[in-house]
Order: sequence, then structure tokens, then C-alpha cells
Amino acid sequence: MLKGKTCDCGKHHSCDIEYVYIEDGAIQRLTEICKAYNRILLVADENTFAAAGDKTERTLSGQKLKKIVFPGNEILIPNENAIEKVRDAMEETELIVGIGSGVIQDLCKYVAFFAKIPYIIVATAPSMDGYASDGAAMILNGMKETVKAGLPMAIVADTKVLKDAPMEMIQGGYGDIIGKYSALNDWKLSHLVNDEYFCQHIYDTTYQMIELTISVAEGIAKREEESIRILTEALIVVGIMMSFAGSSRPASGSEHHLSHFFEIVGIVKNEPYFPHGVDVGYATVVTALLREKILENSFAEQLYRIGENEYQDKMREIYDVVAPECMALQRRIGNYAKNRISLYREKETEIRSIFSEMPNHETIIKLLGAVDLKIERFYELYGEEKINTAISYAKDLKDRYTVLWLYYDMFGEMGK
Repeated sequence: MLKGKTCDCGKHHSCDIEYVYIEDGAIQRLTEICKAYNRILLVADENTFAAAGDKTERTLSGQKLKKIVFPGNEILIPNENAIEKVRDAMEETELIVGIGSGVIQDLCKYVAFFAKIPYIIVATAPSMDGYASDGAAMILNGMKETVKAGLPMAIVADTKVLKDAPMEMIQGGYGDIIGKYSALNDWKLSHLVNDEYFCQHIYDTTYQMIELTISVAEGIAKREEESIRILTEALIVVGIMMSFAGSSRPASGSEHHLSHFFEIVGIVKNEPYFPHGVDVGYATVVTALLREKILENSFAEQLYRIGENEYQDKMREIYDVVAPECMALQRRIGNYAKNRISLYREKETEIRSIFSEMPNHETIIKLLGAVDLKIERFYELYGEEKINTAISYAKDLKDRYTVLWLYYDMFGEMGK
């Protein structure tokens, strides 16, 4: 367990994960980790099982194993249907072992938490930062929702498996780390504007993980095992920082909201979207451009708002069946009722200083290009109109304050 001490921020940071192994042959560690458990449920999809399922089964051959393997030829959505399928497979299960990455991890985390049993994740790709976080990114009632769901007992990451993951998933993990530039900047902004909790230690550690990842970008692109190990370590450390903070705030801001927009709209309207981390990386270019536009312009003297009827019509057009949930969320939070213009003008110097700390969009494009994430693909898939709509309305999916709210408050929809 990663037990800390009381930080200068006033919180006592800790992370109750018993084992973290990132190494060649890490799956063999399951023999010792799982020795106290007999009835174990393995959860995977066909692709992740092909990557590490046989190794995991052989290592746990002394236990009573049951498994559920989702189809590999379709996108697995962590919703009520998937939850029910995992629950139906549980018969006196003492431990869940997930074999996979993002969705498998979230699904196992969620089910294990509410079943009050431990779970272990056997990582098959360095694709996201949720391995060590206590939030499960679920889609419930059509909404993307991060549910507090505890931590894994162990994270087992075999570098031989990780380096052979699909390149798009490796790129996703790298893009997720690049997105921390935006998330950290949003955190500072909300600390200034809303007096939100902020921890310099968590901020600095997360920033160090960005720099560490960038330093091995070339090796990541070449699937070099040590570079993949470093990327995986960075993703796990960032997850631990989220646990320290008690929320995903250090790692998730406006860039994640844009990513969630493309995912939710894609699911609702059956439109294509990139894997989460890839979208996060590309969206970081967009949020950098927003900050640059704000820096280039005078701060507004009037709050931007559209009429309630027009707002409801736009939300229904954009989010379809999910629109009522989004609008209800925003009514509860009350962001649309707040007029922060005088506060923005009062703190203009500090806001500009915070935005100046963010690397510019050209730098982000170059960093993404190091692992062959070409920004042109982003614009080709989504188009200018959809991206502009995301800039204006991705904020409505979440209760978190970011640059998307400041931009909308002061300048309205893109192009207006």
C-alpha cells in the first residue's frame, strides 16, 4: 500500500493498492498475489484474452476459474448491459481478475466495488491512466459518469504484453499523458476562479510524468520495451495522483470533456470516434488554441448566453436521448446562472499568466507527431462544425469548471 504523510496542501495522501508490478513476466506474480483466493472470475474481451488470457489462466490453474469473454469485433461499452453480464457470471466469486485496459478495467472496478470483493487488473495496453485511480468511467443512462469505485488490489503489467498492444492503444496512452498539460492548466484556473482545492505536490508530480513520457517518445513509437515501461509507469503514477487528490482533477479537464463529447455523440448517433486517449491528445490542441485566442483578445464586459428555448433545442439536437440528463446536471450545478465576468476581469492578470504556462498548439501538434498522431486525422474525422459544437457544449456533460466555461462565458460559440 502506498501510504503517504500529511502534505503541505493539508491532505493526508494515500493509495491503497497492495501490489504494482511493471516488468517482463509480471503475470507470474499472480501465483503469489492470488494464493488466498479460490473462486476467481476472469473478465476479458477476445482481443485482450488473446494478449494475456492464456498466461493468466496457466498462472492461476490451481484455482477454480470462471471466465467471461466479450466479443472482440465490436466496441465494448461499460454500461448497464455489460455490468449485468459480468454480474451474471459471478457465482460465489471471491476475486475478479480483469484482463485488459480501459473498459475492462472500469467494468471490473465497478462490479467488484459494489459486490464488495477485491479485483486485480492484468494490463494489456499502456492506453490510459485509470489503472490506479479510484474512479470507474462508466456510461450509465447514456451519460459518461465517473463513479467512485475503489482501487485494485494489484496492477500487473507485463512489458512483453504491453509493447505488443495495438499501436493505436499505445498512442492513446501517450495522448492521455500529453492531455495533462491541459488538465493541470484547468486545475490552476479553477483554483483561481472557484477557490477549488489544489495541491502543488500532485501538480508537480503529474507534470514530471509528462516530461518523462516526452523524453521517451521516440522509443514509444518504436515499441521499445523500456520506453513502454516508462509510459506505463507514468500512467499509473498519474492514477495514483488522482487517488491522492480524491478526484480525477489533476488528470482530466477540458481535453477530456471534448473526448467524452465525441464518444457520447458517437454512441448516441452511431458516428465514428477515436479511442479515448487519442481523442484526448488531439483535443489538447483544441484547448491550447482556446487559451491562445483568449490571450489574444480583450476580456469581455458582458456575459454570453443564449435563450433557454434555443439552448434546449441545441442540447436535444446534439445529445438526443442524453440531453435531459445533461440539462438536469447543469441545473443542479448552476453554472449557467453564474455571472463570472467581473471576477474574470478582476483576475485577468492571473488568468493570463496561467494560460501562458500552457504549451502552444504548435508544440502540442509536434509532441503528438512524435508517435505519429497527425492532427489532420482529427479534423478529417470530425470536421470543423462538430469540433466547434464540442467546444461550446462538451462542458455540459460534466460538473467540472474548465477553460471551456471561461471561453463560453466570455466569447460564446466559436465564430461568433
